[in-house]
Amino acid sequence: MMIPPVLVGVGSNLPFPPYMSPHAVCEAAIDALAAAGLTILNRSFWFESAPVPASDQPWFINGVVSLSSLPDPAVLLAILHRIEARFSRVRGTLNAARTLDLDLLAFGDRVMNRNGGPILPHPRLHERAFVLMPLAQVAPGWRHPSLGRTVEEMITDLSPEQYVRMLGPERG
Repeated sequence: MMIPPVLVGVGSNLPFPPYMSPHAVCEAAIDALAAAGLTILNRSFWFESAPVPASDQPWFINGVVSLSSLPDPAVLLAILHRIEARFSRVRGTLNAARTLDLDLLAFGDRVMNRNGGPILPHPRLHERAFVLMPLAQVAPGWRHPSLGRTVEEMITDLSPEQYVRMLGPERG
């Protein structure tokens, strides 16, 4: 039996010196995940997308990585937050521009929603093309543990207004 993956979204729409583009920030973030001792099993191509909700902020670069399991989702979330802080991520206004966004999308088939802990799976992943398109590359056939729908089925449910463009495998 295949173990469901641990999935992390990687995104940026602001440069962070010395990384002079969001694309370079995302590549550096993947290196930081590995340097933190996380084993990256697979990664998607990068995708460019408009901010959600629509705004005049810069467009995002997004991708998804799958990781080998850790003993606890809270431990992984703490690692992700420490990496974001190293990239000067400021948590303030919801949906604001950011140097780095690392989202714990799914942790195996766990469903969690307890105070102070991770919410799993990510509560809005099924509504966002910039998550689902790269997720489909990393974990084709992945099934949302609450909704019971595959990533491919969720993609067909997306609003046509959500624009994403695959940039490819090249590094930033």
